[in-house]
Formats: sequence, C-alpha cells, structure tokens
Amino acid sequence: MELLPIGARISLSGHIGSIRFVGSVHGTKGTWLGVEWDNPERGKHDGVKDGTRFFSCRISNSGSFIRPSSNVSYGRSFLEALQSKYIELPHGSESMEKVILGSSRGAIEIEAVNLDKIRQKFSNLDRLREISLDNELVCKGDEPGAIKETCPNVRGLDLSMSLIPSWDVVASITAELPGLTRLVLNRNRLECPGDTAKMSLAFMRITDLQLNDTLTSWDQMLEIVCFMPNLQQVEMGYNHLTRLSNGLDSTSPTVTIQSINLDSNQLNDWIHIMECLRCSCTLLTTIILTSNDIKEIPFPLEHQSPLPEIRSVSLSANGLRSWRDIDALAAWCPGLETLYIRGNPLVQETDHQARYSRQFIIAKIPSLVALDATAISSKERTDCELFYLSHISQSDVGSEGELIKKHPQWNNLRAKHGLLEEATQPQDKTDRLSKRLIELNAYQTVSPTIDLAQLLETQPLKIKALPSMALHILRQKLRKATKSGITADVAIWMIMRDNSVVELGVDHDKQDIAWLGFDHGSSIVFHINES
Repeated sequence: MELLPIGARISLSGHIGSIRFVGSVHGTKGTWLGVEWDNPERGKHDGVKDGTRFFSCRISNSGSFIRPSSNVSYGRSFLEALQSKYIELPHGSESMEKVILGSSRGAIEIEAVNLDKIRQKFSNLDRLREISLDNELVCKGDEPGAIKETCPNVRGLDLSMSLIPSWDVVASITAELPGLTRLVLNRNRLECPGDTAKMSLAFMRITDLQLNDTLTSWDQMLEIVCFMPNLQQVEMGYNHLTRLSNGLDSTSPTVTIQSINLDSNQLNDWIHIMECLRCSCTLLTTIILTSNDIKEIPFPLEHQSPLPEIRSVSLSANGLRSWRDIDALAAWCPGLETLYIRGNPLVQETDHQARYSRQFIIAKIPSLVALDATAISSKERTDCELFYLSHISQSDVGSEGELIKKHPQWNNLRAKHGLLEEATQPQDKTDRLSKRLIELNAYQTVSPTIDLAQLLETQPLKIKALPSMALHILRQKLRKATKSGITADVAIWMIMRDNSVVELGVDHDKQDIAWLGFDHGSSIVFHINES
C-alpha cells in the first residue's frame, strides 16, 4: 500500500485527521502513521511516546498512532465525489420500472415509465449552481479543464470536512469555477499556499468565505483573503483564537471585508480587537463576537480612534457586567445601529438596574435602532431616555461635572428633551419623568387553568414598566422577576374591568402594552412553564 506524505489527510471510522509522522516506532515492528485528529477527543497524546517526540499537535492530546490499512481512506477527486453524490447511474432496465412511494412506508408500489431519461436529465451537472460536498472526502482536483467542462456555472461550493490538505489544492479546484462567489471550507485543516500565481487567479469573484473550525489564525486569514479582491463576508468561528494579529504595523494588509464573524473563540482583549480591525478591515460594518471571553470594554484613549463605520455588533454570551462597558461601546462605535447583548451578566442579573437593561442600553447608545433583534420605535426611545434621566436624578448624587463624567449621555439627553435648564428644580423634573412609568399588578398562577377569585385574594407582584414596552419584553421581565429560565414559556392574560380574562398570545408580542390597553394599575395573570 502506497503511503501518502506528511501533511496528507485521512479518514478512519468517520474521524478525519492529518498525517504528522510516517515511520517506525521503537519497541515495535513495521510502519506507523502519527495522526493529528481534527476532533481532539479521538486522540490519546500529543505525539510523544515513551519520552520521545515523534510529532507535534496544535491542540493538546489530539494525536495517536495507527497502522496503515485498507480501512484508512485517503479520499477521492472532486469530480469523483461530485458524480457519486449528484448522479444516479441508469439502471439499464426495461422502459417500465416499479417504484415504492416513500410517503406510503412501503405500502404503495406503482409502475413508472422511462425513469432512465429522468435520471439523465438530472445528471446534467452543467446546470448546477450550488454544490455541497460536505464530508464527501474530497482530497484533490482533477485533470486541468475537467471541472470547468463539467460544472462551469457553480456559484456556491461547500467543501467542509474534506481531506484537502492545502490552499494550493483548493485553488486548483476553484480556478476552474469562474463564477464562484461563495466558498465554504469549515472543519478543514489547510496548509498555507505555496503557489501565489495560482492563488491570484482562483478567487477573483469570491464574496463570502467560511473558515469555521479550521484553526486558521487571523494573520493566515489576511494572507489568504488578499487574493480575494471582492470579498465581503468572512466567518472565523470556533478557531481557538485568543488574539488576532501577532503584530500590528503600517504594513499590515488591508482587505475589503465588510462583515467578520468571530463567534465562539476565546478573545478577551477589546482594545486589541479594535486595533486589529482598524488596521486591516477599513470597510468593516459588522462584527460578531458572540460567545467569547470579553469581560470589559475600556474607553478609547486619546490616541485610539473610534470606528464610526461599524453598524452592527454582537456581544451575546460574553462576560460584560458594567454599564460603563455600554458607554464605552458607544464611544468606540458612534454609528452603531444594531446590538446583540443577551447572555451577559449585565442583563441577566436580577438587581434593580438589570431589570431595566433595555431602557438603559437604548438611552446610552443614541444611534441604536434595534436591540437583541427587536426594533426601537421613536416612542420607545423617548420613554427610555426620559426613564434613564429620571433614574439618574433619583439615584445619583454629585456635581454637574461628576454626573457628566459618570453618564456620558447626561447632558445630551437633557438638552434633547428640554431639561437642561431645569437643574434648579430637580424634584419637579423627577416627578414629571417618573409619571411616565406605570405599575402593573401581576398575579402568578401555577396552573394554566385560572381561578381568578382565588388569585385576587393573593398578593400581586408589582411590575413597573414604560407604556412603550413591547409585550415580549414584559414576558422577559416576568421571567426575571420570578427567576425563571430565559427559555421558559410565559402566558399572559389581561384582567378586564368585568373580571373576565383575555389571553395575549405571541401574535401581540411586538405591540406596545399601552396599545393593548395597559395603564397604571392594570392587572394581569401570568403562568410560567419551564418545560
């Protein structure tokens, strides 16, 4: 059996890895393959046996030794995989065939005519626009011109979880797909390119590149995308990134990326992230940092410029817990319009301020138009800003300068709402702002079956809310107030004046509670289902 060189990719029993060693191991006979597995759980060590290092692994304990055998797959060419997946060979039978209807579970059998002609029609690979060869064990291209002749009109190509060893092999395939705009290479392990001439011709029309779970570093990504002059979107999730560029200087390449997805890495240095993006991604408008390890957003220093082009940021499931982080985010991204912030301690905790996290965030970021996938109406913004001013007036003490330093939007919001001259009458101002809040009486029922008379004899939960609050936000407040899970179902019934109850279904979730008829002293019944 011919053994492939170090760096080749293999598949064994559904597990994919890269060959890092070929040879003998002391104390044993015959040839061994040292493999670094893509899934670390498949490994047993990091290439060291009996104190001797035979190879190294990028992820600890992801390596093992295996014997060459017929069970080891070294993959197949692009066209072999394509034809295997997309072409059903003619049966060569008579014109009449018996077919079992899938929806009948084998109970209905019919006779069909000329199925081979239908198979031939669907085997015209030149009509394909989207090709998915995910986990089809592609390891190489084909004879020059063969791919272009077979499927010249492909626009999207998925080569995830393949046995392709390098970017040079990827380029040999994509160079024959002149219309390709979307390239998906998730869960691969690709060596850096060696043939820059081939790379420069292979990715001319790519706009969307996915490199999730590839262990590609930021600097390696920048080296690759320099060959993609029309690139707009890049995904780099699950790549074990703790930092982006190893070194920033004026020679760092700039790219055309407008959206970068860094989901589920281990990034924690906000300033470093911003500096890298400013140096390399001057056209960036969207950054996704969901499920990283960001615990703090410092304010930019004098020599650190903001990124006004950023329009959308996702910071869900990080470790943010201070309102100063939100103020600093607004300073870094003064044009921010869309923010995702769910799953941070700042909005999960049940203290007083966390209960009003939506109102505070909207007031602190004046450019925001959507928060956690919910649009912000002009009426909601006004209510949130006035509520925030009211909160500061009631709970914060200090000089004018101290308040401005602690609350960067303090003066801007007072000027916007005509309150800048009312500093000499704080009590009147506080009273007027507080009147915008309404208080609801919320009765919790343990059963979806409502015994209203019995419920009204119990002590209600007092919920303060703005009239512009959407119904689904009220459901969230009820979850927080009862310390229920964020995925718990919350059913709400409104108690009418005649003591009848009307359920408010999810079809009303985007409507303001004022529009639904809520006012100060309104009563509701709610039931929380944790299952």
